[in-house]
Amino acid sequence: MKTLQDASDLAGKKVIVRVDFNVPLDDEGNVRNDKRIRHALPTLKFLLDAEVAQIILMTHVGRPKNNEENLKTDKIATKLSEYLEMEVIKVDDWGENGLPDAKVIMLENLRFHPGEKSKDETEVEAFSRQLASLADIYVNEAFSNSHRKHASMMLPKLMDGYAGLGVEKEVSAITKALENPEHPVVAVIGGLKADKLTAINNLLDKVDDILVAGALAFTLLKAKGKNMGASKIDDEGLGAMGDLLEKVNASDKVHLPVDCIVADSFSEDANSKEVSVDEVEDGWMALDIGPETVGQYVAKLKKAKTILWFGPIGVFEMEKFSHGTKMIGHTIAEADAISIVGGGDSASAVEKMGLEDQITLVSTGGGASLKMIEGKELPAIKLLS
Repeated sequence: MKTLQDASDLAGKKVIVRVDFNVPLDDEGNVRNDKRIRHALPTLKFLLDAEVAQIILMTHVGRPKNNEENLKTDKIATKLSEYLEMEVIKVDDWGENGLPDAKVIMLENLRFHPGEKSKDETEVEAFSRQLASLADIYVNEAFSNSHRKHASMMLPKLMDGYAGLGVEKEVSAITKALENPEHPVVAVIGGLKADKLTAINNLLDKVDDILVAGALAFTLLKAKGKNMGASKIDDEGLGAMGDLLEKVNASDKVHLPVDCIVADSFSEDANSKEVSVDEVEDGWMALDIGPETVGQYVAKLKKAKTILWFGPIGVFEMEKFSHGTKMIGHTIAEADAISIVGGGDSASAVEKMGLEDQITLVSTGGGASLKMIEGKELPAIKLLS
């Protein structure tokens, strides 16, 4: 993978950077959380120090249906201006009318253009060409979108492309954890979807233990014949797994909960109790792992030298059902190990607990990092080879 360290003589060049500034905005378009903007700052400062002629930033924001006003990138440009201590000029199109003579430019929300994620390859390529025509060099600083073949991710087909510093860090850390880790390697796999069985299957030959939690664990327990009551189960996803389910269930590396916290409704005010996974009653739903399971999982994690965590342990958004997530999170943070946390809900849990600084890598992209864990290539990263 070509990185910015490989780019020679950036001075005087126009650089178009695909960032992930898909940040939460309020109804007026104000930035509510600027973490993703801050994540890109090292790459942007690297380019400014290299005396490039111009930095052109492009990002998607939300899922616009009708180019909604509050999904424009104006307020994002304003927020970035504060961090760079220089004006970031927002333009309302994608260079159709040329670009102003400014050091840093922010394009409008890419998803306002139908070509960004069109299913018509011709339309995607045309938009890629339009974006590529604006600059001399392309930088991918959007790891979280690198598993998608969107127009803005495919520019290295048309011009020199390099990985930004954040993308380099994420790809390197995950690759090392998969290909050359220090053992014991322990993976914690939570969340809902049964398609994570693909990731578990890919990990079987690479890790020492896989600790399954979240709704996925209760789905697998149901597949083993346990009554899971009213627990949320991905029956449809499980049905598509077939032989994979058999292989995962047969492995002694895969550990499932032995007890759980159940509730009589999906609510903070619900009645709840600890039960064995053999004692879940009809009408009750499992919303967290139980204390015996927590003890078993924590013991495994304390011995680990490499830890991968993908997907929440329970319904951590509700205090009553957050104990499993808290215990696993704090154990990972305190472990003498390389620790990688997938994006999405796992990253949200780590952020909520204030543990980010104690984790080796909190990935910006749950979907992209999970694809790597599944052993699949990321199209946008492959183009940087």
